[in-house]
Parts: sequence; structure tokens; C-alpha cells
Amino acid sequence: IDTVGFIPNGNRNYYLTRSQPPFFSLIVKELEEYDSLAAERYLDAMVKEHNFWMDGLDSVKNPGDAVQHVVMMSDGSIMNRYYDKGDSPRPEAYKEDYALGQKQKANERKLYRDLRSAAESGWDFSSRWFEDGKNLATIHTTDIIPVDLNCLLAHLERMIASGYTIRGDEEKAKQFAKRADFRRRAILTFNWDAEKNFFFDYDFVKNKRTEVKSLAGVFPLFFGIAQKDIAQKASEVIEKEFLKPGGLVTTLVDTDQQWDAPNGWAPLQWMTYKGLKNYQIDKLANEIRERWLRQNVRVYEATGKMMEKYNVMDTTLLAGGGEYPNQDGFGWTNGVALAFRKEQVYNLPKK
Repeated sequence: IDTVGFIPNGNRNYYLTRSQPPFFSLIVKELEEYDSLAAERYLDAMVKEHNFWMDGLDSVKNPGDAVQHVVMMSDGSIMNRYYDKGDSPRPEAYKEDYALGQKQKANERKLYRDLRSAAESGWDFSSRWFEDGKNLATIHTTDIIPVDLNCLLAHLERMIASGYTIRGDEEKAKQFAKRADFRRRAILTFNWDAEKNFFFDYDFVKNKRTEVKSLAGVFPLFFGIAQKDIAQKASEVIEKEFLKPGGLVTTLVDTDQQWDAPNGWAPLQWMTYKGLKNYQIDKLANEIRERWLRQNVRVYEATGKMMEKYNVMDTTLLAGGGEYPNQDGFGWTNGVALAFRKEQVYNLPKK
């Protein structure tokens, strides 16, 4: 952040057009366990990262306006999208992007930007970015207000407010607390579907929620943005539709993309677990934990490896689909497994 103003999507020069999702403020939050002044100590870095995501705000004047990551919604709310500054094939996947672009000559530049912007999300690729919910060729990432991104930015704004409070700048603390609250309201307005009882991404071009149910919808529970009754309704959808023998499936459709069925990913298991725990929905949370750990152990005993992702629907298989082969060993898989084991011990019945 100090060097380039944000955390790039990877450690090569060609990733400088796009960020990682803004998880930095969660790292700062974790550090508060050891350093009560962490929010102030890393305040300047958090503000710098926030400035990156809000660059172009001054140019957004009317509902529907979108400049880089910033979008003005139909009611005047400010929300964010994923947006890569580049509009050419990704260097790390040039051949595949170029081939797809040749089939979309009239829309080639936007296609490349939408592919790149999906990569910025970390969900590369998923049906949540596809206009038809099925095919990569219909990707329209930059039209979408992602529920997870806006939850992350609300947390960043709250942490910046906390840092300014410690620093003694009450005016700026109030300013960022207000921003976080406005964003929370916007998430509840645009991303919550009261008929389907779940949080969805929002297509600001079509001015309606997308149709794809994904585990991005658990982020408002993880960050405590949802009211208790909303969290309860969402938990019922999670249990009925997402819970599979090996844990939680990422979406409900199999497109051959890695961030879709039948795959489960460790960070999303953890965020769902903690989100449910925030609302004392403990039985479902614990069931998710146990199923995921069983799948980790089952695959480890069969292969001697921890995996990047797992097939949670057919537990006899590893995982399917995606831009690249399944990776052996992965930090987030190892970390979540260790954290879940710790939670198991913590939640043992008292003798």
C-alpha cells in the first residue's frame, strides 16, 4: 500500500492495474488482539487504500454514473464495483482471453476489462459475473455491485473511523462512521432480496438484483450488517440450498468454473461459520465446520495433501473446473482447518 497505493492482485508488474479484494482492514482488526492501537498505527495505510477504491468519486454526479470503482446508485447512494484499468487480454491468461475476444469483436475491449475485473474479485471465474448465469462469454463484471466488496469497504470505513478516534480527530472519525453506515443501508437496500431471503449482487445497469445465489451473500452476516431476522432467513437458505456432504458449495450451478458448484472454498466456509455464530445460529455453523473438516481429512488421508478447493457435493472426488489445475496445499485451507480444529476444542461440552 505504501509503495503503489493498494494491494495488487499478484506480485508482478502486470497486476498493477487491479487490486486484491480489500481485506487489509481485517488484518488490522486481528492485530488489535495484540496491539490495541493497531487501527491508529495502520490508519494512514487504510486511508490510502480507501482513496484507491474511491478514486473518481468527485466525477460521479448522477444516479447510474460509474467512474473506475465508484458507482452512484438510483437513490444517490455510493457503492463500489470491481474495475481493472486495463482493457486488453490478461498477461497471465493471454491466449484464453484473446480467443474469447475474437468471438466478441464488437464488445472486445469491455470483455477484456470484465475478465480482468472478475480477477480483481478473486472469484475468477464464477456464474455470479455472467449475464446468462452460465457462460463466460456473457461476463459483465463491471455492471455489478458485489455484495462482498461493499461489506469489505464498510469494514474498512469503520476501522478508519476507529483509527481517527484513537488519534483524537473526532471530525474525521464521524465522517467515516457515517460513510460506513450509509454503505450498510445501501447493502440492505440493494443487495437484500426479501422475497428470496438472501443477499445478491446488484446489476446497476439493469437496476435489479442478479439471479445467482452465491456465498458472497454471507458477507453481511460475517460483518454484522444484517439484522437478526434477516440473518435467520438467510441461514435457512444456506442450510437448505448450500449445505452439501463436504461443506458449503460456492454457488448452486455447475458451469465448469472453479467458483461454482461442485466446489467449496475454505475462506467461504470460515466466513459463513463466523457469520452464523454472530447471530447464535450455532447448530448450523457447527455442522458446516464438521462437514468441511471431514472432507479435509478424507482427502488428506487419500492423497497426503491439503487442497486449494474441494468438491463438496461428491466427496469421493477432489474438485472440478477452473482456469488452472487444482493446487496442492494452500494457506487458506491450512489456516481454516487449524482454526476450525481450535473452534472444535473451544466448543467441547464442559465437564
